[in-house]
Order: sequence, then structure tokens, then C-alpha cells
Amino acid sequence: MQNKFKLVFLALLFAGFSSFAQQIQMPQASPSAKISQKVGLTDVTADFSRPSTKGRKIFGELVPYGEVWRTGANGATILTFSTEVIVGGQKVPAGSYALYSIPGKSSWTIILSKNTKLWGAIGYNQAEDQVRFNVTPSKTSKKYESFELSFNNLTDNSADLSIKWEQTRVDFTIATEVDPIVMADIKKQVIDANSTNPALLYQAANYYFINNKDMNQAYTWIKQSTDNDPKYWTIHLRAKIELALGMKTEALESANKSKKLAIEAKNPDYVGLNDRLMKTIK
Repeated sequence: MQNKFKLVFLALLFAGFSSFAQQIQMPQASPSAKISQKVGLTDVTADFSRPSTKGRKIFGELVPYGEVWRTGANGATILTFSTEVIVGGQKVPAGSYALYSIPGKSSWTIILSKNTKLWGAIGYNQAEDQVRFNVTPSKTSKKYESFELSFNNLTDNSADLSIKWEQTRVDFTIATEVDPIVMADIKKQVIDANSTNPALLYQAANYYFINNKDMNQAYTWIKQSTDNDPKYWTIHLRAKIELALGMKTEALESANKSKKLAIEAKNPDYVGLNDRLMKTIK
């Protein structure tokens, strides 16, 4: 009988613990979000929560001026970089950082902290900053009901991270080193290897053309690529490089050849590209 009572007691105790463990699923007040962007050759990710205004005055009241803010809600907003980047004019090693800010009426301080384990800004220590710098906020015509992070103004080696909430917007640039990495790869795979691979030669020539590097070298590579494996897109690049070198007759011939191959391949985009290029040659 005593064992029976023990079993009943344990069953009731377990049921009690189970009831405490159960939770009612409901929407989060500040739902979590994650955005990612390839910036140059770097993967940049932001993990954050999105509070809403809900009729409240945000900056200067809910988020006081002059105080460290978690720049979001719940746990700290985390930025992760797959390679070294430049933020606020300062180098930031690859890794994860907590994004904090100190809002002000006319100036914000942006902070990347090496401590990513805090709940919000509780326990924040300036000694753990990786970088801090100032930016100027702007007023938006659109009202952002929910806190928002987004990537804007993308270039080959940079992007702006935008912080938007209520009618306030703050932007700062994340820049990456691209040219040294690409040039080192071209040296290794094309120059040092004396590559005859048409695809690699095209890529190297295209990079040189886009970035206004040695056009004679670019022409050597694209000529070798198109002589060995002519494609409408590679011959189109050859025409553009020839035009850049002042070789108008050769450029016109290459553009015509590229257009014919594009017609055969049923690619109207390159047909149009070649038509426009030939108009500039004439």
C-alpha cells in the first residue's frame, strides 16, 4: 500500500512539473528577424528583434537620448562578418559583434561590442567596444511602425546598413577589401598558371575592363578566350575592350559576330546590347 501511495505521489508531482513546463503559444511582442547580404566577397548577417511603436513616442522618451540602447529589442542585435570589414573607417576582424547605439537629436554614436552575450544593454562595458563612431540621423517622410534594419546602396565592395524606426533613420557603411583578393586570385589562377581556360581568361579580362586596369592585358586574355571558345557574351566583351583601345573596326566586327551568335542562341538581351554598342562605334 505504501508503494502505491508513493507511485501516486510521484505521478502527481510529475504532472505538476509538466503543467509548469507547458506554455501557450502566442505572437511575440517584438518578433525576431534575420537578414543577410553579400557585400563584395563578404557575408554580412544581422540577427535582431523588431519592436513596434504602438502609439508611443520612441526617441527621446521610450529610447532616451544620451543612453546606450540595444538597437532593437530583447537580446542585443548581432552583426556577423565572414571576413574582415571596415566600419566607421576602422578595421573590424571577421566575427560576431553586438550592435549598440547612443541616440541623440543631432548625432548618434554607433557601437560594435565584442560582448555578444548580454541581454540588451544590461551590463554593457565600453572597454569591450571593438569600434565606436558618430553618424548623423535623418528624418523620414514615411513612418516606420516597426523597427527595421536593411542593406542599401550596394556597390562592388560596400553597403550601408540602415536603422529605421518611427521617423528616424541612421545609416553607416560596411566596406570590404575586394580588389586585393581578386587580383591575388587572378595572379594565382591565370597569370602564374599560364591558364588557357577560356572561362578564367574571360573573367580576368572582364575584371580588368570593369575596373579600368591594363586594357592591353585584358585584350590579350579576351582574344585568347574568344579564339579558343567563342561565345556571344565573351565576344561582346572583346568588342568593348577593342573600342576602349580605339580599335573601332575590330570592335564593330566583334559586335556583329556577337549579335549573330546571340540571335542563334535566342538571347534578345545581348542582341540589344550589341545594337547599342554598334551605334556608339559608328
